[in-house]
Amino acid sequence: MHGTVIDRISAGRPLAIAIDMLFDTKSSRGPRDDKALGAAVARAGNVVLGAMPISEGQDLYAAPGTGYRLSDPNLPILAIRSGAAAYAAVQLPRDSDGHVRRGTTMFVARDATLTMPTFDAAIYGVVARAGFPAAPLPSSRTFIINFRGRPKTFTWIPYSQVLRGEVEPKTFSGKIVLIGPTADIFHDVFPTPFSRNGLMPGVELHANAIETLLSGNAIREIPQWASTLLAVVVALIGALLVVRLRALRAFFAALGLWLALALAVVWVFALLDVWLRSVAFTVAVVLGYGATVVEHFVREQREKRRLSRFFSADVLRAVLRDKDERKSLGASRRLVTVLFSDLRGFTSISEKLPPEQIVEMLREYLTEMTEIVFKNGGTVDKYIGDCVMALYNVPFEDPEHAIRAVRTGLEFQESTLAAAERWQAKYGVSIRNGVGINTGEAIVGTLGSQKIFQYTAIGDTVNLAARLESITKDYHASIIISESTYEYVKDKFPTRGLGEVTVKGKSVPVKIFAVLPPDIRKYPRAALDAGAALTNAATGQICQVRTRDISEGGLALAGVPADWTIGSKVEIKIDGGDLLKPIIAEGTIAWRRGDDAGINFTQVESDSVTEYVAGRGRKGV
Repeated sequence: MHGTVIDRISAGRPLAIAIDMLFDTKSSRGPRDDKALGAAVARAGNVVLGAMPISEGQDLYAAPGTGYRLSDPNLPILAIRSGAAAYAAVQLPRDSDGHVRRGTTMFVARDATLTMPTFDAAIYGVVARAGFPAAPLPSSRTFIINFRGRPKTFTWIPYSQVLRGEVEPKTFSGKIVLIGPTADIFHDVFPTPFSRNGLMPGVELHANAIETLLSGNAIREIPQWASTLLAVVVALIGALLVVRLRALRAFFAALGLWLALALAVVWVFALLDVWLRSVAFTVAVVLGYGATVVEHFVREQREKRRLSRFFSADVLRAVLRDKDERKSLGASRRLVTVLFSDLRGFTSISEKLPPEQIVEMLREYLTEMTEIVFKNGGTVDKYIGDCVMALYNVPFEDPEHAIRAVRTGLEFQESTLAAAERWQAKYGVSIRNGVGINTGEAIVGTLGSQKIFQYTAIGDTVNLAARLESITKDYHASIIISESTYEYVKDKFPTRGLGEVTVKGKSVPVKIFAVLPPDIRKYPRAALDAGAALTNAATGQICQVRTRDISEGGLALAGVPADWTIGSKVEIKIDGGDLLKPIIAEGTIAWRRGDDAGINFTQVESDSVTEYVAGRGRKGV
């Protein structure tokens, strides 16, 4: 795939192609894979590859207080790098605050045993040799990047579009093309002065650094002694204002001083490309109003403790980082997926065991359930005895909120089964779990009285989710979802239609569906020899097949056409054999062996499958 992308970019005759990824190990698909990529690199002739050199002792580019304990240049493997125009170190130095502001032209380890050109300098060399009128490289090995703007200031083109040939090669003509990951999950994103509300991918950081080198407009920094002197002078002025003036006047005077310095800093930066370390006015404000900082710290810690029971650690960090917390936690109407989970028969268990054991069981159970909710990006709204209420798509938008909620419900079932085995052996009691899930609009946010409040959701959407959980035992289903949730997940999980139900508090019937575990081989199966009509949903083609066996999750068929491949969506109608009533279902082909095929049900119109499997099981079939 990488080779195909390189070929398609190279067809547009770019100045250079730089790949901000590492190919330091052989492909798991074998040497032919490596040779294919190496051939594409050689054909292009202007590809720069990334390396990740590390050295004994603390690395120049490691974050403060960290270091490597190995010595390895981590070069691309020979089969790939042999045809490259260059390969170089992709690391960028980070300041003590974790931000990336600087680039370098040469990687030099602290012990000086390992040196290598940097990624940006190598690309500069390839572009300069191609005839581009580049400015001379800076005399210093380190330079301050002159960022062009926030993330996506440079043109982004999805990798998949290039791979599928959806981008014209001429798009890359005369350009420097960088290929690299942009998603946060790859951990190749960094804070910069121009990504205040987010992070900038490393590949775009390199784009800014290369542009700085080619144009020769690196930011100049005033000497350290001058910055220190300015900080001391302004700190003394700020302290004098607090001593001489009343609080309000001192505040406005300090604010005026701060604004004047801020304007001066912006002016010299914007017009002269000079970076002034503007810490002096911050020092003055801290000297005059240190109590504000202390109060803010105390309030944040209190808020962190309050919110930690609702959100996972990652979400909590994001909430606390959010500069507009009211926007993320304030009450508002929004789309949300609500999950209710309850232990069946726990009341009777509570009557049999001492309170101490009940508390221990609940703590163990709720801890496991909470970890599952957090792992799937959910928010724990509250515990109601042994019931867990969780919210998805809050406090931040998540396009897969319904999928994550259903996945949580499935993991609840697995975890509950494991807990049931432990509790059966330890306490002599057995448990089961029921889950109800609904998607819709609700009022979500911090709600309550002036003294007691919590992050929660209210509305009919929440009520319906609770009602669905309560009827799971009536339908002998572990997970029941509403029609609105079904529309989000119908192609992701096997489901079975349960018809319509009028739940307590609603006058209009609601369509409901049972979610089946994804591993259909875990289901009890029953032999079924009957004719069936199988329809290919994509082509409309109909064929006659024979059934072999069936379960609540799917069935095995014989006589399926060879061109009906795995993944094909089908509709099936079975009538005859020992069936008391026809079975009508939808599903996906999950496996093929000759003309035999296995179908995973995605929807079953009635309980006919369940009744048949249960009946045959009672007969010992």
